[in-house]
Amino acid sequence: MMSLDRVLKAPIITEKGTLVTEKSNQVVFRVDNRATKHEVAAAVEKLFGVKVTGVRTLNTLGKGYKRFGRQVGRHSDWKKAYVTLAEGQSIDLLEQV
Repeated sequence: MMSLDRVLKAPIITEKGTLVTEKSNQVVFRVDNRATKHEVAAAVEKLFGVKVTGVRTLNTLGKGYKRFGRQVGRHSDWKKAYVTLAEGQSIDLLEQV
């Protein structure tokens, strides 16, 4: 079991993440690769004081990158989580920055 303060790495504030937040009651976070859905839910509830109703996780493969026409390296793989909040609950990430 991971320490809950190490589960969440950062919120994902992109155009797609903002649309998801506006349309449904979800927030998108970048999480530790080893984190489980239960750990993500517990960390969000503890840090933001909200009720979580569901968590969907997605493993994202790191892309390779090129320099001078040759593949030089590869970005590391990472994991993101779509956290669904209870009705009437919200997390405004831009206010807390």
